[in-house]
Amino acid sequence: MIPPAGCLRRVLFGISPANVTFARRGFRGTDPALQQRLEHIGHLFLQGYHAALRDTRSVALGRALETVALEFRGFAFEGAAMALALLDHLTPWNRNRWAAFLGGPGAPHAYMVHVGAGWALARLRRPVEPALKRLDPLLGWLAVDGYGFHEGYFHWARYVGERAEPGRLSGYALRAFDQGLGRSLWFVEGADVTRIAETIHTFPPARHADLWSGVGLACAYAGSLPRPALESLREAAGSCRPHLAQGVAFAAKARLKGGNPTPHTDLACEVLCGLPSEEAAGVSDAALADLPPDGSEPAFEVWRCRVQTRFGAEFET
Repeated sequence: MIPPAGCLRRVLFGISPANVTFARRGFRGTDPALQQRLEHIGHLFLQGYHAALRDTRSVALGRALETVALEFRGFAFEGAAMALALLDHLTPWNRNRWAAFLGGPGAPHAYMVHVGAGWALARLRRPVEPALKRLDPLLGWLAVDGYGFHEGYFHWARYVGERAEPGRLSGYALRAFDQGLGRSLWFVEGADVTRIAETIHTFPPARHADLWSGVGLACAYAGSLPRPALESLREAAGSCRPHLAQGVAFAAKARLKGGNPTPHTDLACEVLCGLPSEEAAGVSDAALADLPPDGSEPAFEVWRCRVQTRFGAEFET
């Protein structure tokens, strides 16, 4: 039975399914099958979001999310995490919903749960720095990634078309924002390799590497391109190939941890990392060993750089 408060939350904070269609967003889809897939991902994100609005209890919510097809389940968990984080921010007397979810059914999807928290920050226009202090010092940066994805997805004309930088962020948060913004390009440009590359080249060169990293993550996690298109993507990344591969490896790790590997992730790892998906995920794991504490740059960036260096060396051999 849905708690009475759940019905009210659904009315107050619900998001129309029309908001994740290409027509409403103004995205440029050219491949009908890819457009349908990306819209389907958006709908399943909203399914998870609305499930959490209806019932915030972790066990009941987990059961509801387990009904989503395994391949797409991570997106539903991401949506649920957004709803729980949003409610936590709006009810300071009860701020443990998101953390309880992460410590319970959301644990296998920890990457996606942190990204979902960033959606809530963007939706509420909340400052990022105070939220980061309450999150895991390593994975918390994925919330800023989620913030960047949200802004690219819902406000692409400003953040992609005009290449604006978010006024509320500074320091490394601007780079994490671009990693999420790069992921959003997969949707904004309808997973069209040529358009994605052209769009990235309109940004200042200093932002290219982080954008390509986000593209790699979206490519391997959301999918789903055939081998020739993946090969074109690899060539289009040019000197940012290690950053593209790092994003792919992170996606492989997220899917392995979530227990939802897919053939399109395997293919992306093979083409863009030169490794099977389990080995690409292993590169991500190995790079976590003996991470230094946050210094001039956060440990999260050290982790990413180690993965990029590993693939840079792989491509040179």
